[in-house]
Amino acid sequence: MTMTHAPRLLTWYDRHRRTLPWRAPAGERTEPYLVWLSEIMLQQTTVATVGDYYRRFVERWPTVDALAAAPLDEVLSAWAGLGYYARARNLHACAQAVATGHGGRFPEDEAALRALPGIGPYTAAAIRSIAFDHKASAVDGNVERVISRLYAIDAPLPDAKIEIHARAAELVPEARAGDYAQAMMDLGATVCTPRKPLCVICPLTRNCRALKLGIAETLPRRAPKAEKPTRRGLAFVLARKDGAVLLRKRPTKGLLGGMDEVPSSPWREGKFVPADALADAPVPARWTLLEGLVRHTFTHFHLELSVARATATTDRLARLLPGSAWCTLDLLDDRALPTVMRKVIEKASLS
Repeated sequence: MTMTHAPRLLTWYDRHRRTLPWRAPAGERTEPYLVWLSEIMLQQTTVATVGDYYRRFVERWPTVDALAAAPLDEVLSAWAGLGYYARARNLHACAQAVATGHGGRFPEDEAALRALPGIGPYTAAAIRSIAFDHKASAVDGNVERVISRLYAIDAPLPDAKIEIHARAAELVPEARAGDYAQAMMDLGATVCTPRKPLCVICPLTRNCRALKLGIAETLPRRAPKAEKPTRRGLAFVLARKDGAVLLRKRPTKGLLGGMDEVPSSPWREGKFVPADALADAPVPARWTLLEGLVRHTFTHFHLELSVARATATTDRLARLLPGSAWCTLDLLDDRALPTVMRKVIEKASLS
């Protein structure tokens, strides 16, 4: 493979570049804060999902200093629904590190960027190339797919990553590195797609070894994933007569760290009897088991929650549960409630 593909790719990009909320107009660079914010949001999440969240974040916190000054609870609340909540905690911590340690300006140096919370090799490269136009190779899932097909890399992921990243780094041009990075992402997202790639309109067909071999749609190959285990538990929805629900704060570290939750029994694998889990009720009340389950999938496991509901006879029950507080239904959107907990409350409200 030669460097001759870069001019063709950039010509294609100039004509077909996607219009995205975080992308600067042609010929301009996106501010480092906006590149960083969008890239953190896009991890494990689709462009279609991120758009509205990104707009709301930028409207509310237009600069890294503004985000750094925001309470973590507000950031988690604004993030609710995007999932992978460690990203939100790292987002806030990174904003504070940039505000206090770098004068509110993202560094251009790779080592300095990677020293910031939540910034790994890909995000550092994306910031350096898109925001600063440095010759950095930003390899996301779209780029992995393009490179694996260009070179017909047959080894399965994740083993193929070393070769893919090495090949990708060789191809980054000296000029317009930021546009090139975005062009590769766009090519993978719109043309070199996982299924039924549009090879007839691809600007890189003359270089694509997988196309010549007739195996483009089979690449990249992936090693079989281990089956996710299923954990089960019982969620306890305690409501006042006015509809307010008792919520508590999860521990700062760990899964859904720092988020609000409906109290529940421990989530465990294996046989689960909801009636037995009533012994884990957070406060004494007349608990009623509801029919059906709330299902949710996390990165490493599936979750099935049974739901128990009770009506509080006194506000003082909240005092028995450390870190808890009542929240009326009209204010739930202001709380840092993960999606699974919203599902639980919805089931208890509708049942």
